[in-house]
Amino acid sequence: MATGAQRAEPGRPVARLLAPVIWRMAVLVVIAVSVCIIGALLSESALRRVSDDVEPVSQAHDRVTDIVAELRTAAAGWAATGDPAAREAYREASAELSVATDELGVAALGTSTDPSVTVELKRISNWVRGFADPLVEAPPAPIDPARAAVGRDLIEQYREARDATRQALVKDLDRAEEATVVRLRLTIIAAVLVLIGSAVLISRSRNRLLAELSEPLLALERVVQKMLKNDPEGRAVAHRGPKEVRSIARALNDFADAGSRARAVEGRIQDELHVLDSAKDDFVSNVSHELRTPLTTISGYLEMVADEFEGQLQPRHERMLEATRRNVVRLRALIDDLLALSKAETRPSELEPSDVTQMVTDAVTDVRMTAARRGITVEVTAPSEPMPVVCDRAMLYRAFLNVLTNAVKFSHDGATVEVSVKRVLNRVEIAVRDHGIGIPRSELDRLGTRFFRASNAMTNEIAGTGLGLRIVQTIIDKHAGDVIIESAEGEGTTVYIRLRLHGERAGRVPVPEGVQPLRVAADADRGGPTRR
Repeated sequence: MATGAQRAEPGRPVARLLAPVIWRMAVLVVIAVSVCIIGALLSESALRRVSDDVEPVSQAHDRVTDIVAELRTAAAGWAATGDPAAREAYREASAELSVATDELGVAALGTSTDPSVTVELKRISNWVRGFADPLVEAPPAPIDPARAAVGRDLIEQYREARDATRQALVKDLDRAEEATVVRLRLTIIAAVLVLIGSAVLISRSRNRLLAELSEPLLALERVVQKMLKNDPEGRAVAHRGPKEVRSIARALNDFADAGSRARAVEGRIQDELHVLDSAKDDFVSNVSHELRTPLTTISGYLEMVADEFEGQLQPRHERMLEATRRNVVRLRALIDDLLALSKAETRPSELEPSDVTQMVTDAVTDVRMTAARRGITVEVTAPSEPMPVVCDRAMLYRAFLNVLTNAVKFSHDGATVEVSVKRVLNRVEIAVRDHGIGIPRSELDRLGTRFFRASNAMTNEIAGTGLGLRIVQTIIDKHAGDVIIESAEGEGTTVYIRLRLHGERAGRVPVPEGVQPLRVAADADRGGPTRR
């Protein structure tokens, strides 16, 4: 019989884990909204009572109070002055009072202020009939003390009833306000209870999701971190969490197994590559040694033949002898370049701070004699302060010498080669510009390939092995520098070499605006150069 854990092995989808939580949250939202709506409706009913019951009575009462004040003023004015305008004002106010008292009685009918309003209206009527109307109907004359005492007593009774009505209105307003406050408090309490229940439910749902979803995901993250560190023991637990997480865990385990197999294959390939590199180096060294000895012998015999038969050889034989010498020199240069490239690729660098300006100046001095034979001028522009870089001095000098030799070789007779050394941000830039034959645009992508030589160089029968630029790029790459070439056929070539100055932070120097140079990649003979 299968256990519960085994029955749950397939795992629930994330949607089924989240569905109960979403439904509970929706119910809580509905409850919270319902509580707020009910509280708002109850508060609105209390406010409606104030607006429907209390306010009309209060407004009608204030109007009656104002009219009574007008009646008193008009009656007193008539008795004191006998002005007909005062009697007319009294009659108009009396007509308004009749209408206002009817409105007040209707507004107070059925409310808690009805008894006090009834008493107040009765006392207003008593004052009007018992004092004000007789006073206005009689001829103007000073009021006798007895009548004045009756008027004061009646008006005092009215004031007491008026104050009682006002107190009743105030009590109604207080009761309505208390009811509103109570209902708001009940609404707040209900909302707080709903929030507390929501917090408890969310906490329980959170703990459940952490146990069923978050913790397995965090475990997967830890496994991925182990895989990034190439930990061979990095494997995910494939029987925890929802269905999707378990699928990811199984995929990660498959990926880790494939990675382990790939690393094993890569290790064997690396070992084979090391063996091949060692065999290549041994082959180059042995072949170079084996070729140097017969070439030296051939070169010696050629010199002996030339000396012994000097002046006796026919022109045809002279041409044969010269062709043999040229090929011996070419083979010797090829052997030297192969050895130099092999050393540049395999030799451990012996780094030390050296002044680039001095190395460039020394290289220019070495090529000036060759340049002078063809009338080529080499101009140097360099700063007075040193430009130190950490380098293998011998290798870096060889790179500068190769670039300068190419510039002189591919220049026209009597031309000028311009060499500049300058600081560009945190780097030193060596630029070598010639005005020679240049490189065809269609062949720029093949620069740096072993044994590649431009078609116009071969057409012009300019000697070379096709390894010089590859040697330069290999050396500069070992020094974390850049080689950038800008060339146009028939106009000349400019080679930029950029190296980081000693003591400066690493950083990439932008290519000058408007220039689309070529950077010769270190793996040029595998995939060709890349453009910047």
